[in-house]
Amino acid sequence: MSQIHETGSFERRIAPFVAAELAQAADLERRGDPERAFEHLEAAHVLGQRSTGLHVRAHLEMLRWGLRQGDLREVLGQLLRIVGAATKTALGLLPEGNTGGSRVSAFRTLPLREDHARLLAWARNTPPSD
Repeated sequence: MSQIHETGSFERRIAPFVAAELAQAADLERRGDPERAFEHLEAAHVLGQRSTGLHVRAHLEMLRWGLRQGDLREVLGQLLRIVGAATKTALGLLPEGNTGGSRVSAFRTLPLREDHARLLAWARNTPPSD
């Protein structure tokens, strides 16, 4: 039961930051910069991947991005990742730092950006590791 409570607290803390990244992605794509937009989708993924809802949302937005860009590899990769996010997030089967795009293995752990590490530590209510 405490894990569910902790997950809810984490999600409440991190959700506004995920939303901000998604909003920046949408704005950049509207302005004609889809590559930079995708970088913000990746940031939203990294920040939200410990919450099933936020994790799935990041992958759905990446799927939509792939459809708008006509990127078949991204579309197919995101279809698989959506299923994985929906079924594996609650089990904790997540490679930390993974950016979520189809050009990176879904199983590959990546180093966190320093700002992401600090923000995630705050959202988890734990001190960042050095």
